[in-house]
Amino acid sequence: MEIILASQSPRRRELLARMGLEDFQVRPARGEEVMDDTLPPWQLVENLSRQKAEEVAAGVGDGALVIAADTVVAVDGHVLGKPVDEAGAAEMLALLSGRSHTVYTGVTVCLGGRQVTEHEATQVRFRPLTEAEIRQYIATGEPMDKAGAYGIQGYGALLVEGIEGDYFNVVGLPVCRLGRILAGLGVDVLAMAGERK
Repeated sequence: MEIILASQSPRRRELLARMGLEDFQVRPARGEEVMDDTLPPWQLVENLSRQKAEEVAAGVGDGALVIAADTVVAVDGHVLGKPVDEAGAAEMLALLSGRSHTVYTGVTVCLGGRQVTEHEATQVRFRPLTEAEIRQYIATGEPMDKAGAYGIQGYGALLVEGIEGDYFNVVGLPVCRLGRILAGLGVDVLAMAGERK
């Protein structure tokens, strides 16, 4: 079976490989994302992941398994995407400092003409940050391609006091939920792993 990840995120590639789906192609969606700011964050990420999956699935056969995801950070009802510049990253990090926020990831899987879209939500709590710490973190370059301007799997881990929910969701792919979606479509990743042993 052809497996396609509709994302160029190196973190999603790594997590998919960790699940045992090592033989997959990367084909990111090329279309312009249509972001509807009136939607609640969970619905927004579901819609964005669906757009990506449908675009890529339209270019391959029904026998291909297409996986797409989209992640945002939400605080006080505001959705934080990726910062456009260092000043934007500093604003986001100052907003997250010393408080909790929610990371939402929408996941869409297409296989054999069927489509499943779900989302995962994880609570993340930041410790209070000084202006100097925010500048130092931005200087690493890590915040610039991350929703909410931080990466929990990198230096951003130094900012996080705790999480409630799926850690991998914060990285960008809710592995447990994706595994359940795949199993529901007849792709049992655990069974496949056992067969390889």
